[in-house]
Amino acid sequence: MSLFTAKPSETVSSLGELKLIAAIRRWLGSASPATPFGIGDDCAVLPASPRRQLVTVDPVIYGKHFDDSASPRAVGEKLLKRNLSDIAAMGGRPRAAVVALALDASISTRWLAAFYRGLASTSRRYRVPIVGGDVSHQTDGFAATLTLIGEVYGNRVLTRKGAKNGDWIYVTGALGGSILGHHHRFTPRLDEGRWLAARHEVRSMMDLSDGLAKDLAALTPKGSVPALAAAAIPVSAAAVRLARASGKTALHHALADGEDYELLFTLAARTDQAAFESAWKRKFPSTRLSRLGRFASASFPGHLNLHAIHGYEHLR
Repeated sequence: MSLFTAKPSETVSSLGELKLIAAIRRWLGSASPATPFGIGDDCAVLPASPRRQLVTVDPVIYGKHFDDSASPRAVGEKLLKRNLSDIAAMGGRPRAAVVALALDASISTRWLAAFYRGLASTSRRYRVPIVGGDVSHQTDGFAATLTLIGEVYGNRVLTRKGAKNGDWIYVTGALGGSILGHHHRFTPRLDEGRWLAARHEVRSMMDLSDGLAKDLAALTPKGSVPALAAAAIPVSAAAVRLARASGKTALHHALADGEDYELLFTLAARTDQAAFESAWKRKFPSTRLSRLGRFASASFPGHLNLHAIHGYEHLR
């Protein structure tokens, strides 16, 4: 479905701001609570929490994160899920979200209604109310930015820092080829993230959004290098399909494509890996777990040279 329409009666400009906001309330339905805990005031009111708070923000931008080949429902789902993945990476749970729209006057109300219904469906699935937001004009484009508020699930905030030389490197799921559909059909690893944050042997964690080759640097301790075996990288079937058309290897796609939205984490060097992996399989039998290698003081022959591979980098 096209984001824009040439029929004036079907555009957002035919509604105007006030009627558009009223329509957004209808499209969200039960995903947005009544004021003052939802849309309608200058600020939404959230119940107090004794736990430490988490805040993250991510957009979906037309021409950057999606085009007309993606359904508007899928775009709405992606907007919330990519933020949920950030909460999962901290071992937290989501509480509430606000959405800011910047849209051209010629955008189709039919497209926008489907977008919000996809967002609302995901909101209800993960029990994340949409409590407010903003609407503004943008010429020749569309951007929706969601700010998600969460909280620490237990007593521990798991961050990107904490790994030490010798620690093991793990990742969930399979990697690469996300452009073939995974980038908006993924499942945020919220349950897995909370479980990992509760395990004392897990030292650090992040979600994979820009590609393993780039993102792993954020977990690598000073003075160490990640020693990864190529055979250990969980290459997705989509990466294999994409490689047939791109001329690049499936492994390259697995390392560099980005938007995997899997969890990358480190395990203390002295951990009983077999026991940990068995516990994982009992808890998450449907979620693949791969041990990629470990941090070492120097690289060794046969290990991947990640410096030769670049993941996605904004503004480059």
